Amino acid sequence: MNKISQIQEILQKRILILDGAMGTMIQRRKLEEADYRGERFSNYHMDIKGNNDLLAITQPQIIGEIHEEYLEAGADIIETNTFNATRVSMADYEMENLAYELNVAGAKVAREAADKFSTPEKPRFVAGVLGPTSKTCSMSPDVNDPGFRAISFDDLVEDYMSSTRGLIEGGADIILIETIFDTLNAKAAIFAVESVFEEDFAEDQAKLPVMISGTITDASGRTLSGQTTEAFYNSLKHAKPISIGLNCALGPDALRQYVQELSRISETYVSAHPNAGLPNEFGEYDLEPEQMSEHIEEWAESGFLNIVGGCCGSSPQHIKAIADAVENKAPRVIPDIPVECRLSGLEPFNIGSDSLFVNVGERTNVTGSARFKRLIKDGDYDTALEVAKEQVENGAQIIDINMDEGMLESKEAMVRFLNLIAAEPDIARVPIMVDSSKWEIIEAGLKCIQGKAIVNSISLKEGEENFLHQAKLIKRYGAAAVVMAFDEDGQADTYERKVEICTRAYNVLVDQAGFPPEDIIFDPNIFAIATGIEEHNNYGLDFIKATKAIKDTLPHAMISGGVSNVSFSFRGNNPVREAIHSVFLYHAIKNGMDMGIVNAGQLEVYDNLPKELRDVVEDVVLNKYPEATEKLIDIAPNYVGDGTQKENKQDLEWRTWPVGKRLEHALVKGIDAFVDADTEEALAELKRPIHVIEGPLMDGMNVVGDLFGDGKMFLPQVVKSARVMKKSVAWLEPYLLAEKEGNEVSTNGKILMATVKGDVHDIGKNIVGIVLQCNSYEVLDLGVMVPAETILQTARDENCDIIGLSGLITPSLDEMVNVAKEMERQDFKLPLMIGGATTSKIHTAVKIDPQFGGSIVYVPDASRAVGVAGKLMSPESKQAFHQEMKDEYDAMRVKRAANQREKKSATLVQARSNKVDIDWASYTPPKPAIFDGKIDDPLIAGDYTFEQLDNGGVLLQFNDYPLDNLAEIFDWTPFFRSWELAGRYPSILTDKVVGEEATRLLGDAREMLDSIIKEKWLTGKAVLGFFPANSDGVDDINLYTDEDRKTSHTTLHNIRQQMDRNNQQPNFCLTDFIAPADTNKADWIGSFAVTTGFGIEEHIERFRKDHDDYNAILLEALADRFAEALAEKMHELTRKVFWGYAADEDLDNEEVIKEKYQGIRPAPGYPACPEHTEKGTLWELLQPEDRIGLKITESYAMWPAAAVSGFYYSHPDSRYFGTGKIQPDQVDDYAKRKGWTMKQAEKWLGPVLAYDA
Repeated sequence: MNKISQIQEILQKRILILDGAMGTMIQRRKLEEADYRGERFSNYHMDIKGNNDLLAITQPQIIGEIHEEYLEAGADIIETNTFNATRVSMADYEMENLAYELNVAGAKVAREAADKFSTPEKPRFVAGVLGPTSKTCSMSPDVNDPGFRAISFDDLVEDYMSSTRGLIEGGADIILIETIFDTLNAKAAIFAVESVFEEDFAEDQAKLPVMISGTITDASGRTLSGQTTEAFYNSLKHAKPISIGLNCALGPDALRQYVQELSRISETYVSAHPNAGLPNEFGEYDLEPEQMSEHIEEWAESGFLNIVGGCCGSSPQHIKAIADAVENKAPRVIPDIPVECRLSGLEPFNIGSDSLFVNVGERTNVTGSARFKRLIKDGDYDTALEVAKEQVENGAQIIDINMDEGMLESKEAMVRFLNLIAAEPDIARVPIMVDSSKWEIIEAGLKCIQGKAIVNSISLKEGEENFLHQAKLIKRYGAAAVVMAFDEDGQADTYERKVEICTRAYNVLVDQAGFPPEDIIFDPNIFAIATGIEEHNNYGLDFIKATKAIKDTLPHAMISGGVSNVSFSFRGNNPVREAIHSVFLYHAIKNGMDMGIVNAGQLEVYDNLPKELRDVVEDVVLNKYPEATEKLIDIAPNYVGDGTQKENKQDLEWRTWPVGKRLEHALVKGIDAFVDADTEEALAELKRPIHVIEGPLMDGMNVVGDLFGDGKMFLPQVVKSARVMKKSVAWLEPYLLAEKEGNEVSTNGKILMATVKGDVHDIGKNIVGIVLQCNSYEVLDLGVMVPAETILQTARDENCDIIGLSGLITPSLDEMVNVAKEMERQDFKLPLMIGGATTSKIHTAVKIDPQFGGSIVYVPDASRAVGVAGKLMSPESKQAFHQEMKDEYDAMRVKRAANQREKKSATLVQARSNKVDIDWASYTPPKPAIFDGKIDDPLIAGDYTFEQLDNGGVLLQFNDYPLDNLAEIFDWTPFFRSWELAGRYPSILTDKVVGEEATRLLGDAREMLDSIIKEKWLTGKAVLGFFPANSDGVDDINLYTDEDRKTSHTTLHNIRQQMDRNNQQPNFCLTDFIAPADTNKADWIGSFAVTTGFGIEEHIERFRKDHDDYNAILLEALADRFAEALAEKMHELTRKVFWGYAADEDLDNEEVIKEKYQGIRPAPGYPACPEHTEKGTLWELLQPEDRIGLKITESYAMWPAAAVSGFYYSHPDSRYFGTGKIQPDQVDDYAKRKGWTMKQAEKWLGPVLAYDA
């Protein structure tokens, strides 16, 4: 049996143990210079202490002892002491010539130790280590020259090949490429190892297994060269290693999430060898073996691991503890991963069967863009990079780079440009398509890219031998390939030839080159149509038909093409060209086209094309009749302009005003139709872009700020004004950059804003940010789920003046406390603004303010933000304001403490004795009708699935609930509240103050509603469950597997009110509304999770790219309304149909909004059940992530954010209530019921504690 088969067989049975740190064990021996020198190097000309790899030659017995200690501890695999045994790393000691010998010696020492301990029952293996080297292929060591590289890919390959051969000669069983901080270095190592296998091994000889292990360097979750875990995996999966994993840099606590991700996506076995924590101030690692093994045991129980060991700071004691911890744990089972083309830049980009059309940016091509060619020829790479960046910002998911130009040194230009891109994260995050007709340029490009790239292109033009040679190299470089429909007889121009050539190429690639079919991208040739030449008339249709045939017959292969070719005969008439592109893509995509080189910013929507033009173009593309081309030629001149006639009936008198006044008017009125032209005119008049910004634009925004501050302008109008401002500044941006004055625009200050870690809600934060921008503040918005370390590091790096934190769910309050603590620990002086639906002034005073000595201000809404920021920034008032807030918070804390002492509360025993008194003897809980089988009822709109669960429940799932059924039941009042317009709907529409703006906002909302419904922007998904249940008669509810109610599978934990009621009212608890088990009455409970958030990101991104915050926020607010309406609709269907206890209910929408129905639907995190982790129990019951894609974060926020979840109670006495504050006796009791410590309980119950924990 060969090594791969032997190791694979063991990996299927148990978790293999890797050894621990070699360097740590060497350091413990406190070796001196003479020990390192030994006899052989006693007279060496420089100090060599610290050259640990040399010890395999000078002190082999020490290295052997360390290996044996790890073997005794239970290691199955020991690593050779060759981490730095490469020429490049040995150059530090001027010992390059020893690299090969060190690998041989290191492997021999390990081999002897392994053989000594190996038995048939427990064979021991030697992993020959290839370290990362001391230089990097992806990054420049010169900050002044980001395109410079200290080492080349070829040099690294040569170095790694020598080391690999040494390891094999010394007896290694495995090649381990580890501690990868630069993925391109690892790709060089893989290339080297595979080259050695090809050159040194017979074709039928078994190769050595390869292990790969990367390094996530910090909490950013990226390698040093910038890749995420999945991007790293995508880049290296072509090596087909026996395992892929992570090691070094982080301890097990911080590394866990990345190992978890790798275990989810990896098609091979997963390894991990974390550090023993992080080094302390003395450089020592403090994590004890037992502590480390606890983490590893949990990883194993979670199903993450196949191979595990230790890195820096670990010892044989750590390895023994780890081995003991996982001894009886099942190894990770490799998941069933869908076959997809998995590309990467700094971030992953996967293309599967359900992916949308992929846009390949075409503007970084010297043959297709005169501007880009000029920039490259002039050596203006900085501006050329801006072209690439613009493409990514405009929606290109891949960028095509071509340097084929006769007057260029094309190979050098390709290398230089790719190296510079590597230093630009905004560009490098997407995959690269290396485009050239010259193989040497393609190969040079592949040697510069750490991600998984695409080669454009190869073909059978020069025969199979050359085609096969290039394909095998592309595979070894770890790239996908565009394959042209081109053979020895020329390009395929008919349907039959396209299919024939692509089929032949596919068979050669898959059967002879072993090329992954999902990495094959066929280009069946898009040729110009409507040229006037009859033979060309079928070119479009032939491509479309060939696309379908290829997709039907060649599994997993993809289709691409250069879309602009199809319209070449109409160059100069952009409206007609864009119409041809849209119609052609409409049909090609329907037939299976996956991607295309196309300018996404110049594509018109198929349905938006003028009907006459669209119909004629369609006739041409599909070659419906011979005269179609002539007809298109006849009508084309009518569309040279914008292709359509528009009526303009609005009052345009203001268009005659001076340009400064026009811009001010546009800003105040939120009119963006003329902003580009007016900005251009203003620039011509004022000469410099900064004068336009600080002149008419700021004048206009000052008017907006004043009107808003005076209550004469409302939030929706302010957001529209911001849209105009952003579009104007965006138009000016190239001129600002050209003047290098982008940072000279004066502002009132820079404010960082973020929704804290674990929380996904950001509508309120976005609105506050816009209001601040309208008042001349620069706002840096970090988005949602932002960790404290990211917030603080960014605030420091960007020299921010204020930090603003937002959160909607109650766990966010704890995270805000954490940020404040970190600010104090790191000696921050910046003021902190606190806001969001769950925040309050009293919480800020009691919990957040004591953690930070700087200024902390609670900001209740957007209208207060400007005033607060102004006081915090003002040199004259900020100190007085700081003291004023500290004094106010002190007073609030003193008053609260006094109130707590005076406030009477019941003990838990007293509260339980005063529970809701329900006469269960005379009441029979209704059994949900759905338990009798799936119900068809006219009230149910949309299809749903019905499933009888093994745990005794039933489950219903709606995958696409019709949204038009929901708009009519909206509760509009919260919608207006989100825009800070106070009042109830519909009376708010006639309010003397805000009525006019509320009416205008409602009109915009209804217009967008129509688009959302007709164009299916959003998808309504829901999952409902019903379960046999009884209460324990106290505070918990047990769910049962069957009607006998003997076996409970889940317990729901509830909180009881503890205020002193004097027996005048009960102390409510949700459990009171479920029949106690001792009544012998069968009862049931329902649960639900709904979302209308899927699809929203695409449209939000579209609005943001157009600088349209108004419509982005409007869409977010409407998505929330849809989610609430879907929750209300599911509850109605539950009452009337699925449970059926209120089948005759007849309520209008206003009565439903006022909750006049029987039963309740409380949600975890809300007043009646304030503890968020119960949502985790809900997720275990319903599996919403697996069923409808609805996830929860670590803080139990739902994602997408437009979502609602909770439980259904049917009893007629059930009602909503707030638990109020609870005492330590209930917290202690709750902790015991949940299996928590008191500290854990106090964390999750923080908002309802009646005392300071």
